[in-house]
Amino acid sequence: MRDYLEGQLKTAWPELKVVAKAANGLEALRLIDEEAPDVVFLDIRMPGMTGLDVAARLVAGAKPPHIVFVTAFDQYAVEAFEHSAVDYLLKPASLERLEKTVGKLKAALRPSEPAAAAGITAATLQALLQQLGGAAPAAPAPAPSLQWIRASQGEQTRLIAIDEVIYFQSNDKYTSVFLADGESLIRTPISKLREQLDEQQFWQIHRSVIVAARHVAGTRHDFRGRLMVQLKGRDEQLVVSRNYVDLFRQM
Repeated sequence: MRDYLEGQLKTAWPELKVVAKAANGLEALRLIDEEAPDVVFLDIRMPGMTGLDVAARLVAGAKPPHIVFVTAFDQYAVEAFEHSAVDYLLKPASLERLEKTVGKLKAALRPSEPAAAAGITAATLQALLQQLGGAAPAAPAPAPSLQWIRASQGEQTRLIAIDEVIYFQSNDKYTSVFLADGESLIRTPISKLREQLDEQQFWQIHRSVIVAARHVAGTRHDFRGRLMVQLKGRDEQLVVSRNYVDLFRQM
């Protein structure tokens, strides 16, 4: 079905670049985090996590992609999608129906269009779950934010208070922890750290970088037009990916 949809997309949207295909919900989340796509097609029924579960995680991010659900639900259930701000495709997607979806997505991706033109909110997902006959899951209690990190620094293991961290940066199989007095390494991936950090105190600015807000001095654009974060008292500057530029609109 994934290959069939990709083939139909090549006809309906020739200039579209398919950057990845996932076999299940967890793989979808990982690939979306790595590739930062503009558009995601999610099957409702996937192993591990449903398409709605994945979408709920995505809409909690700084700048979620435009989401299109692919579903085998009958027409009665599909009405739930039609009455929500969510586009959908009924499997197998006909070329005519797909072309309508592509038209909506192209309109939503135009810079002049409102950012939420093809968007989806957490409230929409909750309502959608209820309309499809499933109770909306209760929001889990927030886990306490990370306070300490055990990291390697040379031959030593160091216990670092989270307040000492200036920024985290993904580094192959490790994550580099940058401090005022040097750099340490931890095995925890950026995606896991993000879940444990206070989002008010630590801002993800790139899929591979999380920076402590209190160490941000300002921003500037480099000669390539990229937004760069300047740090207090440090020479290095950190690239902000386009998915996180909105964090700095007011700066």
